[in-house]
Amino acid sequence: MNWATVFIGLLCSSAFATLVKAENPQHLQQLDMTGECVACDLSGADLRNTHLIGVDLRHADLRNADLTGANLEGADLAGANLEGAILDSAFVTNASLNNANLDRVDFTAATIYDADTRGASMNNLNLTNAQIYNTGISIGGTEE
Repeated sequence: MNWATVFIGLLCSSAFATLVKAENPQHLQQLDMTGECVACDLSGADLRNTHLIGVDLRHADLRNADLTGANLEGADLAGANLEGAILDSAFVTNASLNNANLDRVDFTAATIYDADTRGASMNNLNLTNAQIYNTGISIGGTEE
């Protein structure tokens, strides 16, 4: 085996791992300490089973973030980019998602009650077994 090939393979693997783990650690710390992180880079962040009740994540970059089982009750995600995020079994009640990018969000088995989705982009949502009540999300993935 050629050592140059092994080195290039390791280098590419390292670069890929860096791309997958794209969130800003300082922003994660700010969110944890203050409950606020306006316009933060949390893309690709592992936020599984976190209690994010009432957090301020307006205009945050949450693309491809894993929010499986997260509690987002009363969270302000207005203008946030959640494209490709995983909210499997998440609790999203009384949350503000207005003008957010929700394209390709996985809401499998999520509980979504009284969420404000006015102006949100909602293409190709996964709503399998989601409980949705009094919100602009419908089975077709469009606002009513």
